[in-house]
Amino acid sequence: MSYVPVSRRTLRRHRESERSTRRLVILLCFAATAAWLLSVTASTAVHPDGLVHNLAVVLHVLGMVVAFGAVILLDWHGFLWLIGRRKLAETIRLDGAATPLIWGGLAVMLATGAFLAPRLASPMTDLKLAAVLVLSLNGIMLIPLMRRLARLPGDARFADLSTGQRTHLLVCLVISQACWWTAIVVGFLNAVF
Repeated sequence: MSYVPVSRRTLRRHRESERSTRRLVILLCFAATAAWLLSVTASTAVHPDGLVHNLAVVLHVLGMVVAFGAVILLDWHGFLWLIGRRKLAETIRLDGAATPLIWGGLAVMLATGAFLAPRLASPMTDLKLAAVLVLSLNGIMLIPLMRRLARLPGDARFADLSTGQRTHLLVCLVISQACWWTAIVVGFLNAVF
């Protein structure tokens, strides 16, 4: 490991950046929870007719396809980086392109979910709603790590990360996939049965 002299000004900017990232994460967690609560609460007050309900279903599925498709692509690319088949710079660049699709699709899903007349008394629906909230918060918790990864050299390998960073990345990946698949399977089962 080499020593690279860093000025006090650079260290101060880094600490300020870490603090601003923490504030951003807290703010986004509150915003995501509020949006989720608004969607769930609105679903109890909104009783759409056939056309509005059908349009909401179509938009909900489209939002899911866009968001989950981007997540799958990003996770696959991240896995390829993990095994040394891609460079970190490529994964960071793809993350920048996929992030608006993920959050945009999730926003569409929350907005249209209020018009799907979910059975909130059903434990399966509660499981799906909890999975959606957890996957949203999990995505937000990745922001500090992704910012740290973006500061690494473009050819950094997974093995170059600290144990904490590797664990953070893998735990978030498992939580993301578990929550997405839970929400999708439960949503399908609720629609069919």
